[in-house]
Amino acid sequence: MQPHELELISLTKRYGDALAVDTIDHRFGAGVYACLLGPSGCGKSSTLRMIAGHESVSDGSIVLDGRDVSRLPPARRGTAMMFQSYALFPHLNVRDNVAFSLRMKGVDKIKRHARAMEMLELVDMAGHAERRPAQLSGGQQQRVALARALITRPQVLLLDEPLSALDPFLRIRMRAELKRLQRELGITFIHVTHGQDEALALADEIIVMNGGRIEQAGPAREVWARPATGFVARFIGGHNVIDAPGGTVAVRADAIRLATPEAGALTGHVTGVEYQGAHVALTAQANGQEVTALLPEAVFFDAPIAPGAAVGLSWDAARAHPIRA
Repeated sequence: MQPHELELISLTKRYGDALAVDTIDHRFGAGVYACLLGPSGCGKSSTLRMIAGHESVSDGSIVLDGRDVSRLPPARRGTAMMFQSYALFPHLNVRDNVAFSLRMKGVDKIKRHARAMEMLELVDMAGHAERRPAQLSGGQQQRVALARALITRPQVLLLDEPLSALDPFLRIRMRAELKRLQRELGITFIHVTHGQDEALALADEIIVMNGGRIEQAGPAREVWARPATGFVARFIGGHNVIDAPGGTVAVRADAIRLATPEAGALTGHVTGVEYQGAHVALTAQANGQEVTALLPEAVFFDAPIAPGAAVGLSWDAARAHPIRA
């Protein structure tokens, strides 16, 4: 499978008078793992479904490998979609579930079964080929759904909240499996999620959406370290948005230091202390703003502070960067 570039040009989706996706432009590099990240209702799933062809495009274009696919049916786009529910046929065994799309295309039984077994080998499920979906765990069903999506040799694989139905431990394990598969295949994966940790763990590129628009897009580390807006800083997590004398800035929680009340850049009182194992999250109300400091566990317990105590908060100027409010 060869990677192909995908471009969204002024892509728009309306549902009656409601604007779900508002003239977004974005180019996905060939062979990247990209995550569309944002809260419910931000337009990320509508964007994914338009790319797949499961939602019509109101305005704009979807261009894959130099070809406008905006009005093509899903089967002719060069994309494949893995749904949140997995949507496996309960009456078919694993091999026939994976081979189903080839059956619909008229591929003979021997060839489609051979191809299905190749895909099941890829996702480490060949030993379960004769089982029905009800005999599989959630993680195993996800692997089968992946194999079924990949059997069409898509140029782009689209994943709609694929890990949301799994328990937390399995979710972490399957993140590693998805990343391994994407690297082995070398094709573009576009993955919709509202989980910041999931996006950071998987993505080469994160596209943060808000209100139907792209709020910020870039390499995962860049989006995390330098959020462009107050919304991104708050949604991506781990940051404080602070109204400082020179303007609004984002400061990472692990960059906040505790000081005496008179020595801090901000002065306030502690409102919460949460032990998180390696760190302690201390929340303070300072100058009308809520600020969180993420302190190493040993540092906090060397001089513990209780809720209600007065505290000063400071940070190095180099650790703060200006943002759009």
